[in-house]
Amino acid sequence: MLITDAQFASVRGTVMDANPDMDATMAGRIVDEGLKFVAACATHPGLGLAPSRIVDEGWHALILHTQMYAGLCERLGGEGTFVHHSPGYDPTSYDPPILDRTRETIAELGWEADPELWGPPSDETLVSVAAKCQHAPECTIIITPKPKPGAA
Repeated sequence: MLITDAQFASVRGTVMDANPDMDATMAGRIVDEGLKFVAACATHPGLGLAPSRIVDEGWHALILHTQMYAGLCERLGGEGTFVHHSPGYDPTSYDPPILDRTRETIAELGWEADPELWGPPSDETLVSVAAKCQHAPECTIIITPKPKPGAA
């Protein structure tokens, strides 16, 4: 379990607040995928990963819970690890190999990426979300670990 049930419920509520017509089950799926994405980024720095637009909604909601999110990043990647968000708004930047690499990294961690939530951006997706970021290819997420004190 990456976060507590209470934390999960709070993050799911944030997704639902941003998307008033979304049911709790879908919001929970989106949070699950956001957690998987953050885990992939934190444990594989430098790989250049990106979420789908739907998964990005879950990531945004996680980030809004700043203390919980910072602790999550450190637990996953080690002291000083923080998975920063660098938004990209050009929907033409969609790059399927980046999403493939991200899903493969999630699988390496022992999870299956929800195929319905990891598709391309379009107006005919499974669910419409408030997030409009498109994180590929110029703004993939690359973690640069914080140098340890005294390191040369």
